[in-house]
Amino acid sequence: MDTNYLENNYLTLVGKVTGEKQFSHEIYGERFYIFSLSIPRLSGNEDIIPITISERLIGENTLQEGKKLLVKGQFRSYNSYENEKNRLILTVFAKDIMEVEEKEEEENEMVRKDTITNEVVLIGYICKKPIYRQTPFGREISDILLAVNRAYNKSDYIPCISWGRNARFCQNLEVGSQVKVVGRVQSRTYEKKYEDGTSQTRVAYEVSVGSLEVIEEKKEEKEEIEEVENQEAV
Repeated sequence: MDTNYLENNYLTLVGKVTGEKQFSHEIYGERFYIFSLSIPRLSGNEDIIPITISERLIGENTLQEGKKLLVKGQFRSYNSYENEKNRLILTVFAKDIMEVEEKEEEENEMVRKDTITNEVVLIGYICKKPIYRQTPFGREISDILLAVNRAYNKSDYIPCISWGRNARFCQNLEVGSQVKVVGRVQSRTYEKKYEDGTSQTRVAYEVSVGSLEVIEEKKEEKEEIEEVENQEAV
């Protein structure tokens, strides 16, 4: 069954272009590029998020460094094989993009509070048992891997991280549970350590969960489906 991305996987990002675009791949004569979008956090830090975009959505100066853009699309994943090992790669696939004109500083301060600069909504299935843990300072965290259906029988596997009471709730979720997650896309650096004692700095991308709810099939809908199936079986 095809799933409309507007229903189960959509996001809105507002940020500034950082670095230069790079060629990604070509499909049926359509070229795709990757660039990075810098999105500020309320804490004063920023998330650097990779964006994959078709050449048909960009003009000559669209991806100029420092330009402020609004991006709408999906949070997607694909597998990359490196050194005979499988690695999950996350990227934002842009469906629409537009330039945001800079305003006066006073106006920016007034508008910033009401402007969504980083929001993603996902509806998918828990595909691994959530991992619950506590930091040395007692902060509760649960790691979740969400399978989100895409058209043509494909799925995106999106890592999510929840905090506090959401983390406690998630630790009891069963594999196969359908949930709706609202949060933000974030980047996080970490050290990958190898057996030979060396290490490498890497960047992970995930959804920081703001709210999560379990989607339960309504009893009336379930009975109606069962009735239709029984009639077809006769």
